[in-house]
Amino acid sequence: MMAPEPGPHAAPTQAKERRAALALLPIAATLAFYALPASLQEQTLVLFAPQIIAYLALGFWAAHNRDIVSRFGLEKRKIRDGLRWGLLTGLLLGCLNTFVILSAYPHLGYDISFLKTTPHGRLPLLVMVPWFICGIALLVELNFRGFLLGRLAALESRLWRSGLAQRLSPLALITCALIFAFDPFMVNTFQYLHWIALWDGLIWGIIYLRTRNLYITIVAHAVEVIVMYLAVRTAIG
Repeated sequence: MMAPEPGPHAAPTQAKERRAALALLPIAATLAFYALPASLQEQTLVLFAPQIIAYLALGFWAAHNRDIVSRFGLEKRKIRDGLRWGLLTGLLLGCLNTFVILSAYPHLGYDISFLKTTPHGRLPLLVMVPWFICGIALLVELNFRGFLLGRLAALESRLWRSGLAQRLSPLALITCALIFAFDPFMVNTFQYLHWIALWDGLIWGIIYLRTRNLYITIVAHAVEVIVMYLAVRTAIG
């Protein structure tokens, strides 16, 4: 599957961007979390600290830059492609990851029944689908792809002379995917299943860097989680 070609105005003018280094703060916070004693890691505020710091950094960055909508890739003209490619990507990843959760992991001896006790598993179905899932998808993609990956890519573009390396931003892509997959709340809630977020983060990151269309990753994220949530909830009761 190929995502749509980015238009001539798909990417913002990175040379004028300010405070892109703020994206390093949630990375440092995530790394610091894993250096803490286990007793501190169990504290709710500490568990959410990297995300809190990320959204504070995002807000501070937004206050010091213009054209935030275009920098995130949220222009109105991108909505149609976002819905189309996001739906397709979400359905494909949702089916793949559902197979991994319901077939591959149990076959390897892992017990997935703990999913019933997670905050997501305890919420009523009509709260989770679609409201809670769509809201979380929006916030997470604004944070991890729009802010973290976008700003890391802006920083990395200064390292390369090659236009191809600047567009691919491999260091930013891998870093963002790892921080996403190892977010403390993600690991604490989904345990060994958090590894699924690694390839999700890589795929969504590649799509975002290729298209600069955040609607695609928001829709893909929401659709994928809805597919997985409904399938897993039906399977484990």
